[in-house]
Amino acid sequence: MDLATLIGIIAGIGLVFFSIFNGSGASTFLEINSILIVLGGTLSATFINFKIKDVLGVFGVIKNAFANQEVIYQHIVEDIVNLSLIARREGILAIENAAEELDDDFMKRGLLLSVDGLEPEMIRDIMESEVNNQEERHSRGQQIMKSMGTYAPAFGMIGTLIGLIKMLQTLEDPTQIGAGMAVALVTTFYGAFLANLIFLPIAGKLETISNAETAQREMVIEGILSIQSGENPRVIEQKLNTFIPPKMRKEKSVLDKARDKEDVKAAA
Repeated sequence: MDLATLIGIIAGIGLVFFSIFNGSGASTFLEINSILIVLGGTLSATFINFKIKDVLGVFGVIKNAFANQEVIYQHIVEDIVNLSLIARREGILAIENAAEELDDDFMKRGLLLSVDGLEPEMIRDIMESEVNNQEERHSRGQQIMKSMGTYAPAFGMIGTLIGLIKMLQTLEDPTQIGAGMAVALVTTFYGAFLANLIFLPIAGKLETISNAETAQREMVIEGILSIQSGENPRVIEQKLNTFIPPKMRKEKSVLDKARDKEDVKAAA
């Protein structure tokens, strides 16, 4: 569970509801018709704009915003460098068994392509095509959430206009104008609330996660092609470290760790 998303939503809802219930008039915000106009209108417009399977599928995408997205940059570097050591000692074909034990299916497929002897350009084309297709799938979910963030305030305004029109019908009773105005504005509140605390922030989080996954896969592609070309493991490690922010890089290189392990084994 990603605590940042959860904390943000809970804190945002908590602060808004505290402001609502901290005083009189809280019942004015509980307007079923307003909720129906905003949610119903937003969903209706979304179904018009996108395919039904994409809209229904977005609920599965939303869970990614709450999933714990572990930063695996350093794990990628370690796997690639260790595989390059095997390839350097025993040849490119020797990494096939090690590749089968990897948890990263994308890396595994790329390594097996290199073992099969495909040209580097072909491997890059295949793997980048998969990355591009993944980005397209992710962007569709982001677009749906951004669209909902656009529609919600618009339908909030529509609900407000409906409320104002009804209020104008009771102008002969001045005592009803204040209450009528409050009910009319509640719909705008719901639209702005859902757009700015739920729809748009989740769209932004999904975009951040997608960008991180793309960067990680670009690392994998560069690493696999470097192994295939027979580059020095230390050069490969330095190349992959350029993808990682300086603060996240390990002080001790993967090669130094590997040598330390070999020294321990030799001493034993």
